[in-house]
Amino acid sequence: MYSLDASRERRLLWLLALTQFTIIMDFMIMMPLGPQIMRSFQISPAAFATAVSVYSWCAGLSGLFAATYIDRFDRRRLLLAVYALFALSNLACACAASFPMLLIARAFAGITGGVLGSVIMAIVADVIPASRRGAATGTIMTAFSLAAVAGVPAGVLLGAHFGWFAPFILLTALSVLIWLGGMRIVPSLAEHLNRKQPALSSVLPALWRLVSNPRYLNAFALTFIVMASQMLVIPFISPMLVANHGVAPAQLSWLYMAGGAATFFTSRLVGRLSDRYGSRRMFRLMVVLSLLPVLFMTHLPGLPFFAMVLLFPVFMVIVSGRMVPMQALLTTVPEPAHRGAFLSTNSALQALGAGCGAWLGGLWLSISPNGTIEGYGLNGWLAAGLVSFAAIWVGRVKAASERTVMPTVAGEPLGEA
Repeated sequence: MYSLDASRERRLLWLLALTQFTIIMDFMIMMPLGPQIMRSFQISPAAFATAVSVYSWCAGLSGLFAATYIDRFDRRRLLLAVYALFALSNLACACAASFPMLLIARAFAGITGGVLGSVIMAIVADVIPASRRGAATGTIMTAFSLAAVAGVPAGVLLGAHFGWFAPFILLTALSVLIWLGGMRIVPSLAEHLNRKQPALSSVLPALWRLVSNPRYLNAFALTFIVMASQMLVIPFISPMLVANHGVAPAQLSWLYMAGGAATFFTSRLVGRLSDRYGSRRMFRLMVVLSLLPVLFMTHLPGLPFFAMVLLFPVFMVIVSGRMVPMQALLTTVPEPAHRGAFLSTNSALQALGAGCGAWLGGLWLSISPNGTIEGYGLNGWLAAGLVSFAAIWVGRVKAASERTVMPTVAGEPLGEA
């Protein structure tokens, strides 16, 4: 365990949070930019869905396979090297002159973003004692709220006034500044290199044993289903509002700002209720409450814009609220010795589920002769069906403490039920 003074530890955590902020913003900003990207490259909703999903697929796969090499490098060098590539990927997105070039740039951004997520959490585990790791993780997680409240609205405004590429220029500039800060703040973290590293030939079999564990599989399936359900709907809200309801691209920033601000306050409340009444019960309640907003959003009638600003936070609060009790439940599934590997794998499967949901969602959509998007209602029904199934499936997800141990003979367990 490394020993940093309180001031340097605090600076390091906030630098990691800002790094995570740029990664989250890079993923989230694509969705409200959908109308402009579709118009600029003359592509269909299905093609736009591919641009969203390719990032998630690459992030999931790169995060999953990061286990094969992440412990073989100094954390500082790996963080700075991959983050420099992340900045270049955003510059490539901004400079993409064709849709295939944009796809390649988004795939590259996903690869680097997936690895960075693993490196950030590895640094937290190396530097912060276990007794304070929860609070440190909470600091890193503020990146999600910051991206929703400030990053995405700012990117939408830039995109509306200067073009879809402007937010990626902003991300490139921010990444360069954070990289320079990392050069000064992040210490050399190579203590783990003194330990004998497992042979590469044993890493993938160990990963397979983790993924194929029946109890873990139930948890991974829940994650995949819920993320696919969400991404059937969320990436296409902005294109639908612009094409079907005449919302100006610049006005979308108000929707995302209101939604992000609301979730910033309600997520902690949902977390406290999960602790009080149980994660499974709270997850099922949030699923039931989310069905109406999901179906309403995907069958949205004609409404004035101020009504949309009031209703969109309700949708965001309830839909994102499903994730809080689910994540709380998932942290109880692995044994302590396997928790890091389990959560890293689960994070990768989250990204893969998001990619599959966005890709499938685009398949059902089409553009009518008058320019409106059709088929979004089907996405809503499919999303509602998937998350309802998840509310049933969550009963199969068991905490490590819930395992039933078979009787023992001479002190040796015979097995687990």
